[in-house]
Amino acid sequence: MHPNLLLLLPLLIPLYGAIACLLCWRWIKLQTAVTAASQLAWTAAAGMLLYHVLGQGVLATQIGNWPAPFGITLVADIFGALMVLTGTVTGLAVFLFSLPGLDRARKRYGYYPLLLFLQMGVSGVCLTGDIFNLYVWFEVLLICCFALLSLGSTRGQLEGAIKYVTINFLASGLLLTGVGVLYSLFGALNLAALAQMVQEANHPNLSLLPIAGVFFIVGFGIKAAVFPMFFWLPASYHTPPIAVSAFIGGLITKVGIYTLVRLFTTVFVVSLSFALPLFLVLAGLTMVIGVIGAAAQIDFRKILSFHIISQIGYMLMGLALYTPLALAGTIFFTLHNVLVKTNLFLISGVVAQAEGTFALKKLGGLYLRRPFLALLFFLSALSLAGIPPLSGFWGKLMLAKAGFASGNYLIAGTSLAVSLVTLFSMTKIWNEVFWKKKKKPAPPVKKTSTDVLRQRLLYLPVIFLMLFILLMGLYAAPVLMLAETAAAQLLHSETYIKAVLK
Repeated sequence: MHPNLLLLLPLLIPLYGAIACLLCWRWIKLQTAVTAASQLAWTAAAGMLLYHVLGQGVLATQIGNWPAPFGITLVADIFGALMVLTGTVTGLAVFLFSLPGLDRARKRYGYYPLLLFLQMGVSGVCLTGDIFNLYVWFEVLLICCFALLSLGSTRGQLEGAIKYVTINFLASGLLLTGVGVLYSLFGALNLAALAQMVQEANHPNLSLLPIAGVFFIVGFGIKAAVFPMFFWLPASYHTPPIAVSAFIGGLITKVGIYTLVRLFTTVFVVSLSFALPLFLVLAGLTMVIGVIGAAAQIDFRKILSFHIISQIGYMLMGLALYTPLALAGTIFFTLHNVLVKTNLFLISGVVAQAEGTFALKKLGGLYLRRPFLALLFFLSALSLAGIPPLSGFWGKLMLAKAGFASGNYLIAGTSLAVSLVTLFSMTKIWNEVFWKKKKKPAPPVKKTSTDVLRQRLLYLPVIFLMLFILLMGLYAAPVLMLAETAAAQLLHSETYIKAVLK
């Protein structure tokens, strides 16, 4: 397969799949078949892209044969390809959960095409080589997330969707302003061209680069739910159906962190003396505030939503430390967290389908009634808390080790303390949902064979993601090597620049 096609397929497959679903608007089964084929093809294309990048190095192409930096550039290094592949894996799991777990009414009103358009946006963010197109792809994400959050039009959904879209429109305005400032300073928006310019010590506008950096820090900080710009997330992510919460909560905020890492290892490398101390403070506060918010909640999904914020702090910590080990820790931890957080949301959905509620006080006794589900939650929760030998342990170990090695003892100690509180909040879910006896057992409801089959099918995507989580923990060495290689590529951007600018 031609290398340029490998870059286009992660965009074209979900795009054509979404268009086909729109053409099949009245036929839900046909939409389901098209989405299934698109998910499988997208996963295969992402796997081939990563394989090519590992073997041949950074891959870049110019759309329409316009030479860089004048045309639209698509580029994939190891970090970008890993993010695309992780997005495909979680997307496939969420699709499988949607088959039995989402009502027919929402499927009739565009769930499948919206999901595919959202996945196209994720690929676009991870593969674009141009800052303006990065902004455009984030707008695709914003529109699709807003539509999915409001799909169904319940009061809670609309309230959460309005909060989400309002604050994210503000973030988009800041990003567009940053794009304008950057273009006015350097006359280019291509990432590789900008990286080459900022490496020239005699550029006349180099001292003004931090001004543009502020807009991107605030804009992407809002989209990634970094303290103090996180308040929209727990007010929005617990309102839609669990399939939507799982994909948006598991992946989209990490795309914001990916973008911050990309920009501050290419374009804003001369602004690090200003940005890194700020990132260090924001990382610590994001960890602490997020985990305290999680510990105070009494709703399954709200606890998980606050944990998204807390875990973002770990990813930002690696960028703030800015060492090879720290960046490798951020990459590994990001991949781990996408899988684990998506899986925990899906598990909460299985619980709600069985018990009819997410409220911890109304749940209980599932350890005896559903021991396999209890085991799946137990493993996912321990991984989120960073208990060895599960995947979360390795990411947190790398970040803590990088913190101690660089002399940043406070942030390293904070990360370890937050892990303990994370374990506490996971124990809270375990005690309330699985361990305690249910106060008022519901009268037994006679279930049809279709209902039983539907509930059993909900386990498949959870088991699917659990396999990846266990493999990342028990056989962590290959993924750790990938993360270290990806971090080395980020810190030495010459290969990236050469691949794009030829």
